[in-house]
Amino acid sequence: MQKINFLLLFVVVSFTACQPNFKKGEKGLEYKIISTGSGEKLKAGDFMKMEISQIANNGKKDSILNDTRQNSGAVIEQLDSNTIPPEYYKVIAQAKKGDSIVFRILTDSMFAQNPGAMPSFFKKGCYYTTTVKLVDVFHSAAQADSARAADREIAMKKDSIESVAMMAKDDKTLQDYFKKNNIHPTKTALGTYVLILQPGTGPNADTSVVVSTNYTGRLLDGKMFDSNTDPSKGHVEPFDVNLTNDRTLGGNVIKGWKDGLQQLNKGAKAKFFIPSSLAYGKQRAGAEITPNSILVFDIEVVDIISKEKARAATVEKMKSFKLKQKLMIDSMAKLKKADAKGKE
Repeated sequence: MQKINFLLLFVVVSFTACQPNFKKGEKGLEYKIISTGSGEKLKAGDFMKMEISQIANNGKKDSILNDTRQNSGAVIEQLDSNTIPPEYYKVIAQAKKGDSIVFRILTDSMFAQNPGAMPSFFKKGCYYTTTVKLVDVFHSAAQADSARAADREIAMKKDSIESVAMMAKDDKTLQDYFKKNNIHPTKTALGTYVLILQPGTGPNADTSVVVSTNYTGRLLDGKMFDSNTDPSKGHVEPFDVNLTNDRTLGGNVIKGWKDGLQQLNKGAKAKFFIPSSLAYGKQRAGAEITPNSILVFDIEVVDIISKEKARAATVEKMKSFKLKQKLMIDSMAKLKKADAKGKE
């Protein structure tokens, strides 16, 4: 179940800050309920489906922090006095399905107990407001779970449509890049572009093997974000990519890697041009990889390892790790015993 931290949801509608009809709540909180709903008020234990928008004002302009209508989608949360701060709970419990609630609080009050926790983009003396639209109310956990499942299905369809649109956009960007730089990679069925710089030998990798690689990853503008050949990144050992369905042989990698590696054989060197939908999509990955980033990888296939050999190597690595761990524990125990004797 997704939880909401009401103390951190600062949702502002710019016109609300100058309107006078806010009521005084507890701990510096002010609020108003815009009633458009009907029926009974919420009861403890009910589940609320809410749309939440977030805007922070720094004294000069409003900045949107989050809007569930554009991002994560409506949130379903239980009206529970154990998880919602009392000053918010008392206000929310007055609302009905269809109502909107606007909370606001001065940063001075919000961070009075811990001023150092105030984010740098907040400013003292400014109001930060949370607006919550009660879209629906459910009286049981089963109803809430059913609503969440329906919302997930809608979100998946939306993501699929957006992914197709993003793939087309990325493909146009890549085609323009290839034309400008006079390069001619081959496009796979999934959509990864592979430019083979040095052919290898033997059969191509497939879903029965683990591929040992060297790599450097860059954004399309050339900025490097990771590498196992550049000492500045702190990990200069070959990176094993598990293409099998046996998770004990290694974790997952982005789809573009799995797609591209199956076009290569041992000793091959290539460049992968990976559309965002085959990389991290709408998710940020570290400081450099922003949402919807196209990624470029320089790849060298150091070795192609069968599932059986990979499993044997994993067993040996585990034995070695356990042996080193035991030696370290024994060494620490001896030092502790020697120290105890020295104090006698």
